Amino acid sequence: MSYISLFLAAFISATLFPMGSEALLLYELSQGYAPFVLWLTATAGNTLGSVLNYWLGLKGESYLEAKGYLSKAKMQHAHHRFEKWGGWVLLLSWMPIIGDPLTFLAGVLRYDFKQFVVIVAAAKGARYGVLIAGDVWWQ
Repeated sequence: MSYISLFLAAFISATLFPMGSEALLLYELSQGYAPFVLWLTATAGNTLGSVLNYWLGLKGESYLEAKGYLSKAKMQHAHHRFEKWGGWVLLLSWMPIIGDPLTFLAGVLRYDFKQFVVIVAAAKGARYGVLIAGDVWWQ
């Protein structure tokens, strides 16, 4: 049950809802759960949450334009900025506050999905890996 809880917490925390999964990960580590399985569970959940953001961005662009939240000019400007930095900006997808909107924007801008998944999974996996390594080292 703990792995499922961690997966769900990681998934939800990667969406636009304000939530964190790090405390639960560290708690489960302290309870003796397998670090690699925890890492894999948290990374998968968090990456899939970002995929949901991507999908919402992909499907929500026309809705946002219709409501007046996005204009063609704003979209062109965002696309130019995103292209300037390339998909590597998605390496920041693990960061609080800016990470979730970046994954949403990648969907709006129709960034290549395969590259999106690889970059985001690497960023999310690295974050959880550092947390786990730090906890193991601190012990």
